[in-house]
Amino acid sequence: MLATESVLDLAAPDATMKNALDLAAKRRKRIAWRLDAGFGTFENFQWLLERQYHVLGKGFSSNCAHALAQQIPRWYRFKDRWLARAPCPFETDRQVRTWLLRRQEKDRFIYNYYITSLHFPSLAAATRTYQQRGGAEIEQFRNDKQGLHLSLRRKRTFNAQQGLVLLTDLAHNLLADFYTEALQDTIFNDFGLKRIVRDLLAIPGYLSWSAPNELHIGLQRSHPYAEALLDCLVRYCQHYEIQVLVGR
Repeated sequence: MLATESVLDLAAPDATMKNALDLAAKRRKRIAWRLDAGFGTFENFQWLLERQYHVLGKGFSSNCAHALAQQIPRWYRFKDRWLARAPCPFETDRQVRTWLLRRQEKDRFIYNYYITSLHFPSLAAATRTYQQRGGAEIEQFRNDKQGLHLSLRRKRTFNAQQGLVLLTDLAHNLLADFYTEALQDTIFNDFGLKRIVRDLLAIPGYLSWSAPNELHIGLQRSHPYAEALLDCLVRYCQHYEIQVLVGR
């Protein structure tokens, strides 16, 4: 729901769809938005804050960041960069924290400003949290393209392509569930989507149902991952209360 609302809520102010998923105020207070610079305009920050959302975002305007930097008397080291507190560049009734990040590129400094309504013990903690933004989405897109070969499959008609994307999304969710329930904390813990499809699901074997809730599974013994994967498959089936008979 949040992903859908993110598209609607940051639409133009006169957009009729903007209220399609209007969350109750008490629910908004439990939602934090992480905004990249492209969405980090004064208007977007103010709009979200007025609706009682929490925000953690990077400001859009480099000119604003440079102007704020001229007011900073002291900087604090953060890895190979520097941080400093700064005044909020726009008006808001909410309590927010604004800070600057300074980095050096060749012979000059580059400035960015950040704003959050969340509480962090330090500017470094707030910066680290922001820098984790989007990792899941980026990793998911890359894994889907590589593991499910999404970029290699194209359909000529819109409906066919839409169906392919939905099937890919379903496959992604099923594999994510399989990883969580069966592969996590095993020797396959570090496997991504690509390796699961290429190295595990491609192992020769068989699967058959002998009863509505009784499953026979067998994998090629000579494969180096067969033994460990069988244990994972049994674990996965037991999670869903399916009786498994193993053939090795």
